[in-house]
Amino acid sequence: MMKFVKNFRNDEDGAVTVDWVVLTAAVVGLAIAAYGSIQSGAESMTANTATFLGDQTIGEVGAPVSE
Repeated sequence: MMKFVKNFRNDEDGAVTVDWVVLTAAVVGLAIAAYGSIQSGAESMTANTATFLGDQTIGEVGAPVSE
């Protein structure tokens, strides 16, 4: 039994899997944080654009006057 416990403790076959899980979780967390920042910026830009376009007036378009 002690030999099994020592071998189990020294076995590192699953260590790479744990590393990949941690790295993947970090990348997903950063992606979620970036999405939140991009979303709020896009909403603000959309609102500003709508306000700007709503304030514009369309003038009369006519043929150029020749002299």
